[in-house]
Amino acid sequence: MIIALPLLFGFVRSLHAQQSIDDVLKKYNTHSIPYISVETLKIDRDSYTILDTRKKEEYNVSHIPGAIWVSEHVDDRKLDSLHLSKSQPIVLYCTVGIRSENYGNLMKNMGFTQINNLYGSIFAWKNAGFSVVDLNGKETEKVHVYSKIWGKYLKNGDKVY
Repeated sequence: MIIALPLLFGFVRSLHAQQSIDDVLKKYNTHSIPYISVETLKIDRDSYTILDTRKKEEYNVSHIPGAIWVSEHVDDRKLDSLHLSKSQPIVLYCTVGIRSENYGNLMKNMGFTQINNLYGSIFAWKNAGFSVVDLNGKETEKVHVYSKIWGKYLKNGDKVY
């Protein structure tokens, strides 16, 4: 844990220096899971199964309409219960796209072949003016921003911490 704390503080400091979601994704993602834009997903939403890879409390505040919560940790039983084909088109998202890439890599290792990471994730979706819904399916302006550090990247919507 002592070794991890300096790494964590360095990560937090580097986030403060980042200027955009693009910068964050370039720095922390490897592009190992292909990106899909929010505009492409909006136009062709019915062609994809959308999986939310955030914490349950984040999903409960708001999520992309039709998204299925799967947690930020891959659970074989949860995925099995969804009866997903290994070849069906899937879009993963989280807050900005880092956790969803990690989740996608694990799914890829499980044999899934049509996985996409939503570029900029729920922040880019909401920043583009697209709607999000709460746990009851009602449209909301609220978006869980994970932390104040990440909150600066949400430009459209009400931040919830």
